[in-house]
Amino acid sequence: MWGRKPKPETQTAAPAAGTPEAPRQPLKEAIRQARIEHAERTGVVVDLRDAELARLELLNDALDPVFAEVPQEVDLFERGISKGEVPRLWLDAVAYVVMGRDKRVYRFVQDTRFGRKILLETPHVPEIAEAVMRYIAGRLIERERALADTIDARGYLVPRRTGWHTFRAFVFGLIIGVGALFVAAALLTKP
Repeated sequence: MWGRKPKPETQTAAPAAGTPEAPRQPLKEAIRQARIEHAERTGVVVDLRDAELARLELLNDALDPVFAEVPQEVDLFERGISKGEVPRLWLDAVAYVVMGRDKRVYRFVQDTRFGRKILLETPHVPEIAEAVMRYIAGRLIERERALADTIDARGYLVPRRTGWHTFRAFVFGLIIGVGALFVAAALLTKP
């Protein structure tokens, strides 16, 4: 079929597997060798990922005192290790620590609307813990400033003006202005 010539019958009969004249099967041997290599690589990858998780857990333990000082009413931070394809130590919704390509360097990353921003890369746990502490302090200051804009001197929450409130004030002023014009016209037209 398709231009192949049939094999002569003398070549189609294979000798027994135990005889020295057994034909070599290079594809089967190559597949077997590829499976062995894949299993070895998979074992190495699993070991590397376990090592990544162990390093991230060490950093997580080093950050326990920092997160213990965060006030209980602040719900900005959700710390936890995700064990996906790339293990990450999440600090909040936009910042996390991941291991670098060589699996020895910690990479502190923040997702922004313009892309990822690497805040620090270092192989040392104390340095990355210090950077995380500064990040947490910055986020707490941002939260305080946002709350200060919405709380008055007595401690009450001040509602923010939205577009609807502005429109409603404009319409109310327009109605009063038109009413005042009618009253003024009525007073000026009487003899």
